[in-house]
Amino acid sequence: MAAVTTSPAAPVQLFASSSACPCLSSGSSFIVVYARRRRFPCRSVVAATSPLVLADAKVEPLLKQERTAIRLGLPSKGRMAEETLGLLKNCQLSVRQLNPRQYVADIPQLANLEVWFQRPKDIVRKIVSGDLDLGIVGLDTVSEYGQDNEDLVLVHDELQYGDCRLSIAIPKYGIFESVNSLEELAKMPQWTKDRPLRIATGFTYLGPKFMKDNGLEHVSFSTADGALEAAPAMGISDAILDLVSSGTTLRENNLKEIEGGIVLRSQAVLVASKKSMIQRNGVLDTTHEILERFEAHLRAAGQFTVTANMRGSSALQVAERILSQSSLAGLQGPTVSPVFCKRDGKVMVDYYAIVICVPRKELYKSVQQLRAVGGSGVLVSNLTYIFEEETPRWRSLLLQLGL
Repeated sequence: MAAVTTSPAAPVQLFASSSACPCLSSGSSFIVVYARRRRFPCRSVVAATSPLVLADAKVEPLLKQERTAIRLGLPSKGRMAEETLGLLKNCQLSVRQLNPRQYVADIPQLANLEVWFQRPKDIVRKIVSGDLDLGIVGLDTVSEYGQDNEDLVLVHDELQYGDCRLSIAIPKYGIFESVNSLEELAKMPQWTKDRPLRIATGFTYLGPKFMKDNGLEHVSFSTADGALEAAPAMGISDAILDLVSSGTTLRENNLKEIEGGIVLRSQAVLVASKKSMIQRNGVLDTTHEILERFEAHLRAAGQFTVTANMRGSSALQVAERILSQSSLAGLQGPTVSPVFCKRDGKVMVDYYAIVICVPRKELYKSVQQLRAVGGSGVLVSNLTYIFEEETPRWRSLLLQLGL
């Protein structure tokens, strides 16, 4: 009789053996599975003395069944979690979580989709293992825990939040006072085989890989979490490798970044399993919809719609005046429409209405140029979405999948 334990924390053990059963016809093969309670208190869903008879089956399918729901992993807490939920809401994909203590939720607009709240590193690991199909995490997390796994595909690599950089930082004082670049750090005579440069970090894959790629030999890494900035002052390490946003924490702890010491620039990304998109029903279609919504919203986030009236003899003549100004070209060009009025009993066109899209950072300049060519009654409004005929990232994704 073979014993099978479902997991280290499982409340029961399953015992399987071949046996005969009067309720089955002659010649049928089957497995009898018995359950034995573990010693810790819990209620087992299987009776301790009741056998489960599985005709023409093996134990393994009982332990792991093929799922049909599509799974999206989201960060469970912190600023990344808040901004991720905000992005989804802005894309009309609000997450519905009935109980804030539950790890699973859904998005009503996406059929057959489960949302699983997980730690970022676990999202990456579970996409690799096949327990999740999609996830939103930082690029640094994908790079560290994905470790160049070929099954991980970046569907969208610029979700425009969670910006940071993975960077080497050294003390401003002592032997490092005049060191300002990775090259100078590498050439310091202090580092030998017996006394390597000690770096404290939580990035034990990206750190050594970066040093090897840059030809630094005498380097050792120590695993650390939490406040790494204290490690050099305590004598635990010579330098640190950590995520940096503004750099304020480094400066307040007498540390500095160095030229050439940035390992990776990171922000939030949408990552998916290549295998899931190709093999699992509905994953590719769901990925397409999420990608299109993200692209449309993010493209519109940096644009304003500007509407104005302009005198002119024809739509072509007005368009020529608009296009003479560099910031008034819009996405593909201005929309020019006649404005009809009635004068002396006749319908006439004295004005043309123009509509253009203007980058947020060039709004005031565009309004000035519009006035310079005769524009008046200028209206400015926010854009919510800009849908392209086909998003470039979708075409790129299909190429990666070989579709």
